[in-house]
Amino acid sequence: MKKKAPWHAGLARSLAIILPVFLAVCALGTKFGLWDWQLGLSAFGLGGLILIALTALIATVSIVLIVRRDQKSGLGPAIFGLVVSLGFAALFAPVIMGAGDHPIHDMATDTSDPPSFSARVLAARKASGANPLNAYDVPMSETEQFGETKPPHSQLTYADIIAQNYPELEPLAIGDTQTGNAMAALEGAMKGMGFTNIIADPETGTVEGLAETFWFGFKDDVVARVADGEIDFRSVSRVGQSDLGANAKRIMELRQRTAQKLGR
Repeated sequence: MKKKAPWHAGLARSLAIILPVFLAVCALGTKFGLWDWQLGLSAFGLGGLILIALTALIATVSIVLIVRRDQKSGLGPAIFGLVVSLGFAALFAPVIMGAGDHPIHDMATDTSDPPSFSARVLAARKASGANPLNAYDVPMSETEQFGETKPPHSQLTYADIIAQNYPELEPLAIGDTQTGNAMAALEGAMKGMGFTNIIADPETGTVEGLAETFWFGFKDDVVARVADGEIDFRSVSRVGQSDLGANAKRIMELRQRTAQKLGR
């Protein structure tokens, strides 16, 4: 008769199964408005870390007990629990360790004159309680949202941080491409990335769109400006402080997609 696995091995396996379900519920519940983003993100981060640590601890203890008692039953579930918890720990670690490298959530390829949003987008941001749009030449410590920021970032401006942390953010040179063609390429690129509320304004040479993250449903406003033979990009989160590099990555992808559509 096959010996029943010890309870601690079963617990480790159960927690490993619960872990991804818990994280998915935290994220999707936020996306669909079951709770606000602060609660969802806190539960995802703190709750997720606690659950990962607890699963890893119980799985490790279970493996040690099973090996010491020379039991074969239960070793599989315990190892499963340890592998799953360590896998999620490996996913969380780069995010936690890299958060300090992404202190802001407003990215642009032109930091001296970042592309401006239309009155329509500004109204939508205000209605949603979005972050204020800070000037790029003001030290973070002098802004309302980042007033408590500590060195080394406190005396840096958005322009400083972008130049220091995101040197790859550059405008897209389009030479003598017609403004209308460039704007059409931008619209196509934004649609390809799943943006919504895409509106082009020929008078200002800008194309705007709304990006939304899959899991939490975080909304980020994006604007691109065609002028003087190049396209400048800007992407700004509506909520949160650090964007974990999401806006810079979005700009780079949008830039690449637009360049491809223009054959550059």
